[in-house]
Amino acid sequence: MAQQFNPQGLNPQNIKKRISVLVFLKGSTAPLVLYVENPQDLYAELNQLMKSASAVLVEKETQGPLKKVAFISNQIAAIAMQEEQYV
Repeated sequence: MAQQFNPQGLNPQNIKKRISVLVFLKGSTAPLVLYVENPQDLYAELNQLMKSASAVLVEKETQGPLKKVAFISNQIAAIAMQEEQYV
């Protein structure tokens, strides 16, 4: 029977998942990757702001490499949720 490849002896029980919210801004090549406590709520909030005709300042504190971020809501081109695995 074939064995599965297990790099560096990683135990599958040590692998965790986290969800980030990606914010694609107009004129930017890379998205903002935001790690927050409740990504579903942030996604829903940004989705509502994209539907709104008025521009508002969005300022968030995050738990990832970006500690604080601010942008104008009418500059959002797209949003996405991404699931990542980490040890």
